[in-house]
Order: sequence, then C-alpha cells, then structure tokens
Amino acid sequence: MITKATLVGAAASLSIFFSNSALAQTDLTMWYHGAGNIEELKILTGIIDDFNSSQSNWRVALQEFPQSAYNESVTAAALSNKLPDILDVDGPNMPNWAWSGYLQPLRIDEAKLSNFLPGAVGKWGEKLYSVGLWDAAVAVFARKSILDENGIRIPTLDKPWTGEEFNAALEKLAASGKFEYAIDLGMADKTEWYSYAFSPFLESFGGSLIDKQTYQTSENFLNGDDAVKFGNWWQSLFEKKLVPGTSQSPADHETGFLEGRHALQWMGNWVAVKALEKYGEDLLFLPAPDFGHGPKIGAGSWQFGVSATSKNPEGASAFIEFAIQDKYLAQFSDAIGLIPATSSAAQMTKNYKQGGPLEVFFELSQRQGTLRPVTPAYAFMSPVFSKAVSDIANGADVADTLDNATDEINDNIERNSGYQAK
Repeated sequence: MITKATLVGAAASLSIFFSNSALAQTDLTMWYHGAGNIEELKILTGIIDDFNSSQSNWRVALQEFPQSAYNESVTAAALSNKLPDILDVDGPNMPNWAWSGYLQPLRIDEAKLSNFLPGAVGKWGEKLYSVGLWDAAVAVFARKSILDENGIRIPTLDKPWTGEEFNAALEKLAASGKFEYAIDLGMADKTEWYSYAFSPFLESFGGSLIDKQTYQTSENFLNGDDAVKFGNWWQSLFEKKLVPGTSQSPADHETGFLEGRHALQWMGNWVAVKALEKYGEDLLFLPAPDFGHGPKIGAGSWQFGVSATSKNPEGASAFIEFAIQDKYLAQFSDAIGLIPATSSAAQMTKNYKQGGPLEVFFELSQRQGTLRPVTPAYAFMSPVFSKAVSDIANGADVADTLDNATDEINDNIERNSGYQAK
C-alpha cells in the first residue's frame, strides 16, 4: 500500500537526486579579451550554453575583459595564482605564456586539427598549447580600373608581383598625380600591426627577426645583408613619399583608400567587407609581393588554451574541443568577418565559401601565411622591431638601427637563459 509518508519520502529522494545532479557539473572559469564586442559575445555565449547543456560534468562561466587590459590582467592573475581554467591568448604570445607558466598543454586529439590552417594551431616545444577558431590574412587592396589605367599587371597567387614590379607599380601610381599616396601601409596603427604586417616583408627579403632553427640569436638575421636590403627599401618608401609616415592619423588610415586618396592599401580581411561595399567588382585582393624569398604575410590570431593552474584540465580541454566544431567556426566568420580555421567551415560561410567574395583570403592564409617567431622571446622582440621600423621610416641609419635591435634581442635572450622550457 502506498502511503502519504511513502510519497513524501519519494519526493524528497527525487529532490535530492536532481539537486545532486545539478551539483555534479563542475564549474570552469573562462576569460576572454573581447569585452564590448556584441557579436563575438553572442556567439561565444551560445557555444558555452550549448556545451553546458550537452553534458553533465562541466559548466563554463565567462568573464570578459577589454583587449587593452587583458594581457595585464592575465599577468597579475598568474602572479597571485588566480588564473581561470580557460584563457584566450594572442597566437604569437602563446610561447611566452607557456614558458612563463601560464598555460599547460591541451588534452585534445590532434587528429581533429588536421584540417586547420597552420596559423590557428599553437604549438611550442612540440606540444599543443592552444587552438583558434579563426585566422586573419593581409592583402594588397586595389582597384582593377586603376591598375588597368596605369598599365600595371594584376598579380596572382601563382605569379605574384616581384619586388621590382611592386616598386615600379608604386612609382607609376605616384607619378600619375591622382593620389596623395601610392599605398597605405597602416602606419597609424602602432600596435602589434607593425610586427604582424611588416616583418613578413623582412622575411621575403631573406632576413628574419631571429634564427628560426635555434631561436637563440638575431645576429646576421635581423642585421645581415638581406635585412639591410629590407631596411633600405623600407626607408625609400618614405623618402619617396610613396606611403604615409608614422604621423599618419587613424582617420586617414581608415578612409584614405575608401575615399580614393590612396591608390592601394596593405590591409587585412577584417575590413574587406567595407571595401567591397564601396568598390564592388572593381575591388581586388592581391597577394603579397615576392622580394626574392617568397611572398609572405602574417599568420596566427587569438586562440583558446588551458591555464597551468587549472584543476580541471580535462574539462577545460573538452570545452575547447567542443568549440572548434565547424558550425561555430562558420558562425564566428559570418559575424565578425575573420577566416574560419578549416576549409570545411569555410564552405559553410557566406564570404569564404567557393565563389564567395572573400574566398581568396583563405588561400592567402594557407599559402602565404607565416607565423611570427615561435619563441617566448617574441613578446620582447615585437616592440623592438616595431621601434626599429618606425625609426628607419623616420630617417634613422638602417644598419645602425638594425644592429641596435639585434643587440637588444640577443641581450634579452641571454638574460633569460635562452628561454629554454622550464
């Protein structure tokens, strides 16, 4: 016989069962650098909600930071042993964070990354530390009508401009008298842009920020003959007034090409849609020129990793593995315009699918993308290189400036015992 007491007892048992089930999800904290970006937040919270409801072991909670304060917040949290479980990290900074003890290797089946763009996979010391949902690519923005009018060959991925062709094109455009500058390089953007956008030119000349075999010296790489050739070419752009200088305003950088004051622009896919809206089918996205050692552009964007102090690395890695599904890569791409990390996700997007208006950027990333030096020293190198190219643009002696930059980097590497894994 079922009594009232039996029913009350059963209800109590069910209540305890469901309460314990809810408590069974272990909380995971996640930090993200994109505070204020409504579209990014919408997609990221959607992924988190999907993950939380897809299983009963883990529950991710998000905390956002402004990008300008993010890195400092992570450093402060590491010093006080208060890092979250999941971090996002700018790709070139990952080795420094791993070396500094901020990150631990991911527990993800690397076979699931076989279709990823190289720039979206973060490895250091043969270990996987981070993976990204997108990458970015830079191209020469041009107008077909302008190139045709000036008798300039339209380059292709298979046959890019040589350095000589590129220089001749710039001088021809400047000589036309129709533009304030032949090309906008983005000198107004004094952030990581200088290293991301300009060090590939150095590498195309045959130089490098560092010896990429040993990562122990910049001698003869940042100040060797090929690097000096790069520096002389770089300085000539400003001496000939082919490009805006370091005093360029952000407004000029944003509107110069769109308003027709700059003939060309060296810029990334994240502003490509706005340019398409302005110029339509007349707009071209052209590959980097080849200065003798292959055409190169920057690679590596923001990625997800697991903090070194996380007590739940399995759950944190499980979330990251969940987040890199093609459907989410495509959602981010459609919302914020960046390149999806896989070719299969690209086919799910409106811009990067076959025949899409930005399809070329995926191939640019795949074929010309060049990672910035994968070393903890890069965090020090980047501002040193940025200052060097800025000084050279403003007339500093090329050889002396590159020698000084080389000495600074080598001294830093020596002070840090070669940045060997701890």
